[in-house]
Amino acid sequence: MAKEEGKKQEKQQESTVEFLASLAAVLVTGLFIITFVLQAFEIPTGSMEKTLLVGDHVFVNRVQFAPRTKWLGPLMPYRQIHDGDIVVFLSPEQQGLYVVKRILGVPGDRIHLRNGVVYRNGQPLTEPYVIHSAPDLYNPYAKNFPSVPASEGSDVIPDWQLTMKDHIQGDDIVVPENSYFAMGDNRDISYDSRYWGFVPAENVIGRPMFIYWSFEESEDQYKQTEISQRVEFVLHIIIHFFDQTRWKRTLRMVR
Repeated sequence: MAKEEGKKQEKQQESTVEFLASLAAVLVTGLFIITFVLQAFEIPTGSMEKTLLVGDHVFVNRVQFAPRTKWLGPLMPYRQIHDGDIVVFLSPEQQGLYVVKRILGVPGDRIHLRNGVVYRNGQPLTEPYVIHSAPDLYNPYAKNFPSVPASEGSDVIPDWQLTMKDHIQGDDIVVPENSYFAMGDNRDISYDSRYWGFVPAENVIGRPMFIYWSFEESEDQYKQTEISQRVEFVLHIIIHFFDQTRWKRTLRMVR
């Protein structure tokens, strides 16, 4: 009997050790993924509607567009950014602000717009994802970029007004090395490369993979930074979690 009880205790100890070892492995793996591979990101504005809505919460793949490393190179699906990729990056204009846009020009591409149609390397693009939420908005600069001088465009930052002409060849603006030209899918209201210039390669965070949660929010919610406003919004989420969560968007892939 004593031997059997001893064996039982030994098995229980082994099971406990195995469980703790498995739990530690899961925690370490999860911590690695959260720290180095994935980053949670909330869509703050409507510039990417209807591909991404205000209140969509996405997981961003931070590794795919990162510089290839020797020790993880064979394991990770590294690749270059392609035209049409949706990318999260740090704003070239506002420090610390995360932005999400679609890449329409990679280094060497020649871009111009005519009556709102994007031409890349001389060919008009077919963009089924684009919407025009303000078709009556008169903005010749945005719709005929860069043929209309930047000085005639509203909201164009001063630095871009000065440097944009250095990148214009004929009718096109040419994307320089280590830079990208990005625009929002909600083309009439998107504040993008037409207004603040190219996205430096070092500003790129990664590619949004899928929506893990979507909640109906106002477009200015991200500006509510006071503690009282944040507490109020958390209470709002708790009260309206079920009726204002967009359940159909849960786990939707971002394309």
